[in-house]
Amino acid sequence: MPQVAARITHDQEKWLKEYFKTKSAGAEFILPWAVDVFFKTIRNVSSEFSVAELKTILESHKDIKLLPNQSKQAYLLLRVEEACDERSVHIKHGSSKSNLEVKLRRLSDLQATALMIWATAYWVSKTWNGVSLDEYVKLSCG
Repeated sequence: MPQVAARITHDQEKWLKEYFKTKSAGAEFILPWAVDVFFKTIRNVSSEFSVAELKTILESHKDIKLLPNQSKQAYLLLRVEEACDERSVHIKHGSSKSNLEVKLRRLSDLQATALMIWATAYWVSKTWNGVSLDEYVKLSCG
């Protein structure tokens, strides 16, 4: 089975050891679970948005580094609002800023984080290099 080397905090390591027999056993459970939760969440939440709105969210995450402590709905709202105000990405993609904001405010932190991971992945993943925004939305949310 392939292995992943991740950096975790001392508290995270302690938690894994406390809840599982070993740190490795915990990681072997948590990582696949997190991936499954991400894909399930992105499939469910993306259906609430139009293609234009998803493209606006994508464009809002260009050149953004996502950090674990920013896994909150407020950060998603801030990024999208700034991109709309500073670069008019909503106009570029044909979405309503006010309608998009209403939808974003309804999201839980988990749903917002899934959208931020999804949007950031487009810009940093080698898999999607050269793939259009339309195609990415269609393939990953379709």
